[in-house]
Amino acid sequence: MKRFWEDVTIRLDDDGHAILLDGKPMHLPGGGILRVGPARLAGAIADEWRLAGGAKGGEMSFADTPLTRLAGTAIGRIAPDPDTTIDAIARYGESDLLCYRAEHPAALIERQAREWQPWLDWVATQHDAPLRVTAGISHMKQHRDSIASLRRAVASLDHYALAALGVAVPSMGSLVLALAMAAGRLDAARAHAIAMVDEFYQQEQWGEDQEALARRQSVAEDLILAEQLLVLTRDST
Repeated sequence: MKRFWEDVTIRLDDDGHAILLDGKPMHLPGGGILRVGPARLAGAIADEWRLAGGAKGGEMSFADTPLTRLAGTAIGRIAPDPDTTIDAIARYGESDLLCYRAEHPAALIERQAREWQPWLDWVATQHDAPLRVTAGISHMKQHRDSIASLRRAVASLDHYALAALGVAVPSMGSLVLALAMAAGRLDAARAHAIAMVDEFYQQEQWGEDQEALARRQSVAEDLILAEQLLVLTRDST
């Protein structure tokens, strides 16, 4: 689509910050004005629209405004009914990436243990959610108390953090790593390196594969976006 606006401004009212395009507020897909609470988030969204398309009449796509789309999901879809998203995210705790280890070779087994076990130890301590570990890909049932604890941890997050985890968790296949990101214990780059242990090992052994590279880049982009939303909304009032 072509950029139809020149000026991007922010208006604060009792319901939050509205982003205005030539003085007119942006709207959510389902109707209603897009209003965000945190000032830093409003500023970042405004910056996306200042850059999108370059100038009035320029070509833009909604790929230019990923933070806007994610914030819109948080406000328009998650906030009115958080339980649906909480359930979907928490379910990943039943088959978290970190719980499924390689059967061979020894070097990969050692690397997985070194990179993954500290975060299983963290979630056991931080959220009272010890998780069982197995070798291979056969599903292993986790204790119901641990899954319940993980759901409580997810349910304690606000709608912005839930939107961020809605991107990060399926991208990595790990609820544990995403909770560590939400807690500020992991940044996007480190979470990516930990989640991609298997992929980086295969690259070292067999060389670069373009399909695998594209997947890693996609995961990295998802985590950067999730981290951006988490950081911009953390400790906001």
